[in-house]
Amino acid sequence: MRGTGDLVLYLDFDGVLHHENCLWHPKIGPYLCGGPGYTLLQHAELLEQQLEPYPQMQIVLSTFWVLRYGCADTAKRLPPALQARVVGATFHSGMPRAEFVDTPRGLQVWQDVVRRKPRAWLALDDNAEDWPAEHAAHVVRAHKHAGLSDPVVLVEFKLKLQEMFR
Repeated sequence: MRGTGDLVLYLDFDGVLHHENCLWHPKIGPYLCGGPGYTLLQHAELLEQQLEPYPQMQIVLSTFWVLRYGCADTAKRLPPALQARVVGATFHSGMPRAEFVDTPRGLQVWQDVVRRKPRAWLALDDNAEDWPAEHAAHVVRAHKHAGLSDPVVLVEFKLKLQEMFR
């Protein structure tokens, strides 16, 4: 499995790379209802910049976008440098869809950690409530509206990346 023995970032989109209020329409696809100034994936370049010093960091998509678009098509929405880091997703075709949807995000990620066996991992997610307490140190909780661009979130993310790579 790709990512086994590697350093892995579990990446959510909504509330991390853009405002958390992302909706989907059959004719136009995903769109934000976050008010003026918010655009889809607006913080993807910021994430790319933060990961640049760490070329060995791989990405596993932990976003519900994968349920709608699949892993490859979801990854294609990211800038090329981030696309190249994507090694998989927490959801895959062999899983019962309804069971996955009903599983809290923290458990989805933990199940993938157990299956993928990364050397070390970090999750970037706007929902930190459903994470098992023993994994809290692995989670950076993004601001639901400002996402990764929130100054407090960005500092915590940088520090946790530095810790992973010591």
